[in-house]
Order: sequence, then structure tokens, then C-alpha cells
Amino acid sequence: MPELQGGHCAALVVPENRSKPGGRTLRLAVAIIPSETQPAAADPIVFITGGPGEDAILDPPIAEGVGLNRNRDLILLSQRGNHSSEPTLGCPEIDQFFARRVSLVYDAATTGDEYVQAVKSCHDRLAGGADLSAFNSTESAYDLIDLRNALHVNQWNVFSHSYGTDLALIYSRLDAPAIRSLALDGMTPPSIASPGWTWSSAREAFDNMMSACTVQPACQAHYPNLADTFVRLVNQLEAHPVTTTVKVEGAGDTQVVLDGGALLNWMVPLGTHFPAEVPAAIDELAHGNPARIAQRWASAWVNPGKAGLMGWGLTLSIWCSEWVPFESADDQLRAARQAFAALPDSVRAQAPQLPFLRQGCAAWNVPKAADWVRGSATPQCRPWRCPAVTTGRPARHQGNMSPSIFRMRSR
Repeated sequence: MPELQGGHCAALVVPENRSKPGGRTLRLAVAIIPSETQPAAADPIVFITGGPGEDAILDPPIAEGVGLNRNRDLILLSQRGNHSSEPTLGCPEIDQFFARRVSLVYDAATTGDEYVQAVKSCHDRLAGGADLSAFNSTESAYDLIDLRNALHVNQWNVFSHSYGTDLALIYSRLDAPAIRSLALDGMTPPSIASPGWTWSSAREAFDNMMSACTVQPACQAHYPNLADTFVRLVNQLEAHPVTTTVKVEGAGDTQVVLDGGALLNWMVPLGTHFPAEVPAAIDELAHGNPARIAQRWASAWVNPGKAGLMGWGLTLSIWCSEWVPFESADDQLRAARQAFAALPDSVRAQAPQLPFLRQGCAAWNVPKAADWVRGSATPQCRPWRCPAVTTGRPARHQGNMSPSIFRMRSR
């Protein structure tokens, strides 16, 4: 990768499950991008990416102008389960389903059934070679501690994004003296992370997008009542989906079905990544032209070259143990109705970006995380040694397995 040229790559060996001494180990990929200026400051930056399931090494945060490694080394860790680490918890079954989903009614029960089957297929394939319950934020936080110790770093600066802020906040409770500074970009507080929380988050993003148009005279003049138009279109498409065909690079002609759920999930998060085109795209759809929205929607999910790169196994292990069990389905629906009172219940039944997650979690079948993960208690011991973190019985861990860095090399 061009971004890693001149960097150093290694692997960190950590226990798969710290409550089971002598068990399997994992190899987590590490990349260190040297400071642009030398000598580098003594306190490097470690980047914790989002998802969960995204890979910091595949998508390093060193775009031109960001300057994260301007005067400090930048440390990238591929979290356990991610593509660059071993074992990887990629789920091509789920990627293939998402590619098919663009031609299905987004929130139809039959679509949910297909998703659950894809989740189950991935679970059954991975479960024989990995303890899926061990791919969680607590273990990942201790991976960060092991990495810092292996690199002989006394203090570092933690830069986190999206789900990475969730992990960073958990990590900060375990290793606070080692953190010189903590940056939280797009914060996901572990105390409230849940399907219902995505509704209030989506509402905030939607309001910000609409307000940005309203305060610009030209946008307001060209696209008056944009928010009302969008809500009307969600209701209209939910009752009468439209079907169109677009060309997707690497896949050719692709059929796309746009219903209300698909339109809402185009807006959040896709629309927020391309804000300048959102007003025109909504207006075009209102006038019978769905092409722009359909193109973005299909291109986001139909991407043969990226199948298997997302660590969906890690994603599900975290969502299904740390998010879903801490909120009832009724609370989730209540949050949806509070955020978007004018949308139909069929749209509000599925949390933004997390459709049919409760059903998927039943198939993924990992235990609920300890309350400590949500910030509701302060551990008096290392979490994997606390009874609440295991199955209600005291953990039998007898000592830490030492991490090791090996195969350090320049690229």
C-alpha cells in the first residue's frame, strides 16, 4: 500500500481468550508509519478505527493534509478479527447478501430471513476455529495494552473514530496513566451504544443536513421544504417501491429497488459522506429520477473487490454482546418513533444501518457482555478475572500470557 511505504510492519501475538490460559493465540497486524520530521516526539499516536470490523491498516488515516504523523510516529493496529490479522473473521456470505439486497425490498421480512441465513452460515463456518465470544471490546482494549508494552511506549496519544471511540473509552479506563491525550471523532459512547441510539444519531445527522441547505439562500431557493420532501418520499416509496437499473464498476448492470428503508439508509450514512449532492438527489427523486440515489446505493454494497475485507464476525460479536442485549425491542422502537414521528412503522422497525440485527444476533449466539463494558461499574480486578465477565463463575486465569512482536520489517 502506498500509504505504508517507508513504514514498519509486525505482528502482535496475544491470547485469544485471556480467561483461558494456554489456549489459542492471535496474530494482530501492526504498522508503524514514521514521523515526517525526525527525531520523532517520544509519545506516538495510536489510531483506533471504527466499524467495528474496519481495518486500520487497509485504510490508514494519513490522507494528505491530515498530518497525523507530522511529528510523531503513527501506530496502526488491525484489531482482532480484522482482515489483516489472523484469524480473520471476514464473512463473504454477508457481503454477498448485501450485494443481493440492493435488488430486494430493504425492510421486507423475506430480506431479513436472507440476512439471518447469511449470518448463520458465517457463524457456523467460523465457530470451529475461533471463540467468537472472545472477539470483543474488552479483549481488544487489553490488546492495546499489550501492544504498548511490547513497543516499550510509556505514553501515547490515542486518536479514535466512530466505533473506535467506544473502544478508546473502554481502553482509557484500563490504562489511563499511559494516555497523554485522547481524541474522539464521531463519538459512540459505550454507555448508550445500541440500535435505538442509532435513531437519535440519524435524526441529528438528518437535521444537520437539512439545516445546512436552509441557511444557504441558493440551496433554500432551489430546494424549499427539503426535509418535508424527503419524509414524503420515504413514505411514498415504502408504499410503492421503485425499481431501476444502474451500472456498477466490476458488476455491470445492477437492479436496484428503492423503498422507504433504502432511502433512509441512503441518507444516513451515505448522504452525509456526499453532502453537496444530497439536495439535488432528493429533488431528482421527487421528480421521478432515482438514478443518482440508486447509483450511490448500489455502489456502496455491490463491490466484488471488497468482499471479505470487512470483519463482520468482529462486528457481530461486539454488537450482539455489547449493544443489543442492553436494550429491549420496545425501547428501540420507542426511540425510532421519537426520532422520526412521521415515518411508517415498517421503516422504524429496523434501526438505521442495523436492519434485522436482533434476529441476526440470535443466530450469532454470543453471551451478553458484562455491565462493566457499558460503564455502569468500575472493576476492582482485571475484567476477565471478574465473575461478571465470564459466566457467573470466578475465572480461573492463572497469569498473563506475554505478548510478543515479531517479523519487524521495513516496507
